Amino acid sequence: MAANRKDKVALITGSTSGIGLGIAHVLAAEGYDIVLNGFGDATEIENTRKEIETKFGVKSIFVGADVTNYDSVAAMVAEAESKLGSLDVIVNNAGVQFVSPVDEFPLDQWSKIININLTGVFYGIRAALPGMKKRGYGRIINIASAHGLVASAGKGAYVAAKHGVVGLTKVTALENARANITCNAICPGWVLTPLVQKQIDDRAAREGISVQQASDELLLEKQPNARFATADEIGAMVAYLCSDGARNVTGTTLSIDGAWTAQ
Repeated sequence: MAANRKDKVALITGSTSGIGLGIAHVLAAEGYDIVLNGFGDATEIENTRKEIETKFGVKSIFVGADVTNYDSVAAMVAEAESKLGSLDVIVNNAGVQFVSPVDEFPLDQWSKIININLTGVFYGIRAALPGMKKRGYGRIINIASAHGLVASAGKGAYVAAKHGVVGLTKVTALENARANITCNAICPGWVLTPLVQKQIDDRAAREGISVQQASDELLLEKQPNARFATADEIGAMVAYLCSDGARNVTGTTLSIDGAWTAQ
């Protein structure tokens, strides 16, 4: 399959760790040149970038754009196009979380979550579409969440943002249905990322239980198969959505949630 991806370029926001980095590895293995984006230690990021190039035999660049700033995102897309020749796939993955009841939700945290998790997705799509239309090809994949389909108490901003991502995905698909540009949303359940690990650690501390017990309880409350999804599994879904076999899959949500939203 990698041969079919030669000279294709994929940009993944929030890809210096967690789900985004897992997606980057899967797409690099498919033969895509990779644009990494996110925050972290500069040396570690450079080592990650070099590892992708060496391990998978593709080109990789890092652009530390702020997804909450449109000019920064547009410049990142332009850099991908100028340095790697095109931008064929954008995976809008960057995200943050904060938990609080609605009537106590800190206003700055609300703005932060909406700006990164929803507005950042819009910025990525808006910046990438002109080049995709010009080239007559594009795959837009938004990493939403099970919380883009259902709600959980305490996660008002996150749920609102992810529901917004699902709606924006549908509109983008409709507007580009005849342009050979697809747009879909992947809705993972629990994935053991640094973001989720923090929720587990906070729960263990708050309830005075072990981290393992907190992890088990977190899973069993929502995810019937009691198993975390993995970044590789999400990456495999991204690779499918980029494949020729998925050219008629657009405007939809695909759940990887262990039957969470089947309940």
